[in-house]
Amino acid sequence: MGAKVTVVGAGFYGSTTALRLAEFDVFDTVVLTDIVEGKPEGLALDMNQSRSIEGFETKVIGATTTAEGAGYEATANSDVVVITAGLPRKPGMSRMDLIGVNAGIVRGVAENIAKHSPNAVIIVVSNPLDEMTALAQLATGFPKHRVMGQAGMLDTARFTNFVAEKLAVKVGAVKTLTLGSHGDTMVPVPSRCTVNGKALSELLSQTEIDELVDRTRNGGAEVVALLKTGSAYYAPSAAAARMAKAVIEDSGAVMPVCAWVDGEYGITGVYLGVEAEIGRNGIKKVVESALTDSELSALKAAAEAVRAKQADVQTL
Repeated sequence: MGAKVTVVGAGFYGSTTALRLAEFDVFDTVVLTDIVEGKPEGLALDMNQSRSIEGFETKVIGATTTAEGAGYEATANSDVVVITAGLPRKPGMSRMDLIGVNAGIVRGVAENIAKHSPNAVIIVVSNPLDEMTALAQLATGFPKHRVMGQAGMLDTARFTNFVAEKLAVKVGAVKTLTLGSHGDTMVPVPSRCTVNGKALSELLSQTEIDELVDRTRNGGAEVVALLKTGSAYYAPSAAAARMAKAVIEDSGAVMPVCAWVDGEYGITGVYLGVEAEIGRNGIKKVVESALTDSELSALKAAAEAVRAKQADVQTL
């Protein structure tokens, strides 16, 4: 059987992710699902018609599903599932404002996925991210290494972009890293940020770095405020698609993701943004890197903030 990936939710995020995955041409099939009747089928038809132009053979299949689980048979035996289902933010909303409504949606999706694709690796992108990742693991009952969340890849990409623009250099010259939660307790790691190999602290003042960190932390809200309806999807979909590609290729790539942490950095029993090695079975291992004392204490603070909220999702 060829490789199969399912993207749940055919909004801007989901449909863009599905197209990126198809264009990689590493999957035989991309399944796109949605509860809006006909929408995923229409998008799939459109994407398939681009194959000869873009030069990929991956087949895109659209499937309308229901909350009760009808239609999920199209997703059966998926190797990777990206869950984008849920409501996006509106201007002025925090990610946490979505927790109640999105918990019900994500729980239902996760249960249906587990039924039809019991061996899948799950990548969660629904907000609030860290909590929804924990919830998806609980709802599927999957081993924790097979459920991860997308956040660090996106936050790091935003940070990289802002640094490159500030210094008027190529994005390829900039390396950054963010850990912690996707939101208020995001932990950018300036000690790991370089431009052409030179420490960021040599090129920018602490005030300037703090401003870029703050802009990164609010990167999603900045996009939401400008769009007025909906939230970011080009950069987020690029991040989720790269994670799915790393899984199916068993690449061993090290990426900042939301993963189960059990002892690393002296933190235990919580889903948190860390660097991890990605492979065919999800998280191969969490990669601990040298952090300064202040970065480590910020990461531990993020872990406790997320832990409190993740305890709440069990009842949602």
